[in-house]
Amino acid sequence: MIELINVSKTYSNGIDVLCNVNLNIGKEEFVFIVGPSGAGKTTLMRLLYRGENPSSGKVIVDRVNVAELDAEQVPYLRRNIGVVFQDYKLLPKRTVFENVAFALRVTGAPRSTIRRKVMQSLELVGMLRRASAFPDELSGGEKQRACIARAIVNNPPILLADEPTGNLDPTTSWDIIQLLEKINKRNTTVLVATHNKSIVDDMKRRVVALENGRIVRDQQLGGYNV
Repeated sequence: MIELINVSKTYSNGIDVLCNVNLNIGKEEFVFIVGPSGAGKTTLMRLLYRGENPSSGKVIVDRVNVAELDAEQVPYLRRNIGVVFQDYKLLPKRTVFENVAFALRVTGAPRSTIRRKVMQSLELVGMLRRASAFPDELSGGEKQRACIARAIVNNPPILLADEPTGNLDPTTSWDIIQLLEKINKRNTTVLVATHNKSIVDDMKRRVVALENGRIVRDQQLGGYNV
């Protein structure tokens, strides 16, 4: 499903963010990516949906080397990868329904299909009753649920969540992780980059630890630390 082969990323300022990373993630896995700030977690995520290109190596998603895609092919890649951000990136002047629907409108989906899929997505994340609310009327947890609904509305086989609990209290954070687990059980591969030690320790899933741009640990049933 996902494979990184000898992947390195060096920015124009000369900083090496990823160094010779090799990683294989199978279909329907749930994987935590952990490590200190600056370890390369976000860069790794961005490489998967072609937010950036590697300096060297191959990034394979569903048997396609994403770095070799033409610009016009990138939107099609992203239809198969849902992304959840720490800062939500919701459109402030659009309702929850409209934010989620936007992900389908750009694909040219018919209005009837959009409404059906948006309502299904909002129901899954527990946000049907807030469909007409605007982002500034939502709590942090509700904003993240709306973001997740937008990420999964097209039923992508891969979901990437970059620090999805970073701005949330412990109880809400746990609710969000349980929601991601629920989505994983719907045959979706889920990658979560996080600093949340307690959640990683409690979940006991596969843990890939980064340090200084290198994978220093890849452990099944792992915790945040060794």
